Amino acid sequence: MTKPKIVGVIGPNANLCSEVLYQFAYQLGEELAKANLMVVCGGKGGVMEAVCKGGKNVISPFSIGILPSSDKEDANPYCDIVIPTGIGIARNFIVVNTADIVIALGGGAGTLSEMAFAWQLGKNIIAYTQEGGWAEKLAGEQIDNRRATPIFEAKSIEEIMNILQSNVFS
Repeated sequence: MTKPKIVGVIGPNANLCSEVLYQFAYQLGEELAKANLMVVCGGKGGVMEAVCKGGKNVISPFSIGILPSSDKEDANPYCDIVIPTGIGIARNFIVVNTADIVIALGGGAGTLSEMAFAWQLGKNIIAYTQEGGWAEKLAGEQIDNRRATPIFEAKSIEEIMNILQSNVFS
């Protein structure tokens, strides 16, 4: 039996997520689900909620939410599988380690930590460059010299899906 490919989607929570980025994440969730990919995220609001909601409209189960708290009720209502860790922001490592690849959308300090973990773990990272944050700042860059391949840049969902197809899951 083939294990499903899991895409980590990281980005701002409900307090920092713009409506434009929320809609983008929702549409990204739909496209990832259409490609039969699962998503792992932090399970809360903002980008995390939007990607889960978009994917759930296509297939279920679709998403895994790894919560910082120990209360399952803290998850957004669109998470199919909820894992309450009780370890606070250290859960960022678990989110990234669960993923086969990471897509970064915007983001502040939490997204930055997840991108750094992904880099250190040797995971490919796709950075969406149209909504600022750490994703845009680090797109096309190498965080350090431990890897030859820089962070992939994408300006659209189509570009993200093409990168997934040609460089990651081929």
